[in-house]
Amino acid sequence: MSSSPSKRIKELGLILPPAPKPAGLYRPILVVDNFLYVSGQGPVKQDGTLMLGRAGDNLDIEEAKLAARQVGLTMLSSIQTHFGDLDKIKRVVKVLGMVNCTPDFTKHPLVINGFSELMADIFGMDNGVGARSAVGMMLPDGIPVEVEAMFQLH
Repeated sequence: MSSSPSKRIKELGLILPPAPKPAGLYRPILVVDNFLYVSGQGPVKQDGTLMLGRAGDNLDIEEAKLAARQVGLTMLSSIQTHFGDLDKIKRVVKVLGMVNCTPDFTKHPLVINGFSELMADIFGMDNGVGARSAVGMMLPDGIPVEVEAMFQLH
């Protein structure tokens, strides 16, 4: 992929929501050596409010997948706000995707694909897809998806 991440965001017509403020005592972004660690992010809408819902309850797989994609946009906004230039990111290294779901919901990987597909669109297949886990659990404030990630810097 020849376009930089910032150019790809423009080419795709993506609009980043406002970066959320930390909800506790932690750093939203931490750089250690050549790695950028991003704390868990939820799906923030353009108006700054959170998307809410639970997969298998009041959200189907596609709605939950869209929430995971929105988490990706939120994460990019947090990186821009707290770190700076998205073009300093070389690749996605590791993703932990958490889905708020009913006990019988089993499609966690399909939901987190919403996040992963967005990263592949922005950073390319080689650099946008890293190692990943996708699990179900209860999440704070009723958000449907939370994702934390680690990126390698140039």
